Amino acid sequence: MEMRPRDEYKEQQIRQKAIEMIVAEGLDGFGINKLAKAAGVSPATIYIYHKDKEELISSLCVSVAEKMMAFSLQNFSPDMDFADGLRVQWRNRLKYFIQCPLDMEFIEIMRYTHFYEKVTAMLTVNFSEILGAFMRNAEGKKQLIPLPFEVYWAVAYAPLYQLIKFHNQGNSYVNSSFMLNDKLMEQTLGLVLKALKP
Repeated sequence: MEMRPRDEYKEQQIRQKAIEMIVAEGLDGFGINKLAKAAGVSPATIYIYHKDKEELISSLCVSVAEKMMAFSLQNFSPDMDFADGLRVQWRNRLKYFIQCPLDMEFIEIMRYTHFYEKVTAMLTVNFSEILGAFMRNAEGKKQLIPLPFEVYWAVAYAPLYQLIKFHNQGNSYVNSSFMLNDKLMEQTLGLVLKALKP
């Protein structure tokens, strides 16, 4: 029996539809037959690209995380001064989440599943290598107080992610309308930098 050739456009279409479905319906409502129908392909077509549902979801997690990481490291070097490097990271992450809001929602859903284990392993290697060097360099230049990585991450990035969530919702707990802009981002980043300075 002859194998059908892979069609990159079709594969991308399947992957995008899978992300949309998981974001809209969660993992419980997700299945290969439903995906095939939504993507306008036969289930057999999906099995050309993925062994099963588990492998498809796992592959989506890794590819979305790799895309997010590549985006966040654009124009970034571990040798940058701390304030400049963190600003580049914030701008890159903001740009990514504004351009790819479904990816952000997808990763949030996946973060609490066993599928995220491969992502965690990949991020641990890449982030500890790149961001670990960035932290050590900043500490060596006396631009960052020495902190456990988890505390650093919580202070350095959680404020940005919360602002992005408010932006995506279009409101906050207090205001019926909210839109993140450069002024608010810089104000928040200034407070974060102040908190992390020696």
